[in-house]
Amino acid sequence: MPSLKDLRNRIASVKATQKITKAMQMVAAAKLRRAQMAAEAARPYAERMEKVIAHIARGSGVGSPVPALLRGTGSEGVHLLIVCTAERGLCGPFNSAIARLARDKATALIAEGKTVKILCVGKKGYDLLKRQFGAQILEVVDLRGVRQLRFANADSVGRKIIDLFEKGEFDVATLFFSRFRSVIMQIPTGQQIIPVQPPEHAAAGGAVYDFEPDPNELLSALLPRNISVQVFRALLENAASEQGARMSAMDNATRNAGEMIKKQTLKYNRTRQAMITKELIEIISGAEAL
Repeated sequence: MPSLKDLRNRIASVKATQKITKAMQMVAAAKLRRAQMAAEAARPYAERMEKVIAHIARGSGVGSPVPALLRGTGSEGVHLLIVCTAERGLCGPFNSAIARLARDKATALIAEGKTVKILCVGKKGYDLLKRQFGAQILEVVDLRGVRQLRFANADSVGRKIIDLFEKGEFDVATLFFSRFRSVIMQIPTGQQIIPVQPPEHAAAGGAVYDFEPDPNELLSALLPRNISVQVFRALLENAASEQGARMSAMDNATRNAGEMIKKQTLKYNRTRQAMITKELIEIISGAEAL
């Protein structure tokens, strides 16, 4: 049975932890608003970029050369999985949900006889995947020193992807991230970015456009930028999802700490009362013996 001192120390320790989780919840709530605004602002641009590429691709002449980023290599033997996660933990199932989606995709591809390569953007994705797919991980992009995400950070990742594609390292690239829906809901998502798939909502018909310069020349300029835009969107969605998940996780941790403090305080009071009662019985017994 723990002594009163042990119980007091345990209660003090849980109270200290509760202060930390409460502070982390407040910090996450403060960061969430800005991250959510950035993610929501990036969505229309990324979606419009996909629509523009789809329109230009339809407007290119039949038989004209199509950029490799749009048509692919003609094979699906080697897949590159770009797994975007956070650099830190304490954000509930946020990181593990993305890693689980990428792990399931990799396992299914390997079962089909395909070759899988992984590019991790974020330390937590590497930590979760290295045990099972350590040999397939090509590189880990560390963004721990980045205080605020900018397009330049995504562009450097996009250039790595394009360099690998131009060297013939893979045929299909899929981007994994968590789409922000609300504080309590983040949706793990896999999006194929090479070869570029036209968005499902892009209708086959619609307005007819004239392009200047040549459509294929426009595609050659827009397709590499689209890779960076989609990566940037994924990073911003992840940033908002991470803060939302951390806010929810720290709120739950704070409540759990409060419940634990109540239970330990009740146990402390009962133990103290039992000791007082025992001492009184001993005093009375001694007095009666005299």
